[in-house]
Amino acid sequence: MVKEFEGKDYWGLVLGGSSGLGFASAKKLAQHGMNIIIVHRDRKDDLPEIKESFEEIRNLGVLVHSFNVDATRRERREEIVDEMKEILGEKGKIRTLLHSISKGNLKSMLGDEPTLKNDDFQQTIDAMAISLYDWTKLVFDHGLFAKDGRILSFTSEGNTKAWKDYAAVSAAKVALEAITRSIALEFAPEGIRANCIQAGVTVTRSFQMIPGYETLRVHALKRNPFRRLTTPADVGNAVYLLSKDEASWITGTVIPVNGGEHLK
Repeated sequence: MVKEFEGKDYWGLVLGGSSGLGFASAKKLAQHGMNIIIVHRDRKDDLPEIKESFEEIRNLGVLVHSFNVDATRRERREEIVDEMKEILGEKGKIRTLLHSISKGNLKSMLGDEPTLKNDDFQQTIDAMAISLYDWTKLVFDHGLFAKDGRILSFTSEGNTKAWKDYAAVSAAKVALEAITRSIALEFAPEGIRANCIQAGVTVTRSFQMIPGYETLRVHALKRNPFRRLTTPADVGNAVYLLSKDEASWITGTVIPVNGGEHLK
């Protein structure tokens, strides 16, 4: 396997990387020689298993650091960046910033309480969309991006389709894509590229929290030309491809990574 990132002092900063798409992406980047910083938010009881997973990445021959904190809180972000500066040292730079934060309110608009409220929208959009800009600006202001930095995040078909109980997350995905386009435009003079990956239906812990997720899973299987679901590894491969030198002319886009699931 070619380790094109090895020896370049490149780091991947993965926000929400203890499982699912974030973890698979971190592992893929590490396989190609990129050092990894993971920010995640998990219960104490889950930490032993998570630490074992992180050890898998470390065994690939890269440096790995993790922070079990809420990446959406401003004061914690600033604390992490201060520590990151020490971890990166004088030569280390963030090549890929991957936003994989899943912190949304899954409530219906009608029916039994609790129903969706204004605060639910605000909290979800802040966590799953605006925090992308917060992290981008913070890392940039501290001069931690590589000259050819890549900013990536995960959206879904909920950006255009209405799913029951998904309204707040759907609004967040639309906001995430709009913020990504603006980052791509305004940070381009600084050498930064920004793109969204629209993953197909993938059975992850976050997906299984969506009410009626089994119906979505079955429907996706029926309409996917390859008759299988997207896997975290499929998405990790796309994150890796968009982090390569050869992807430097791709920016401001939403890229489906779903085996053609969106075609029908």
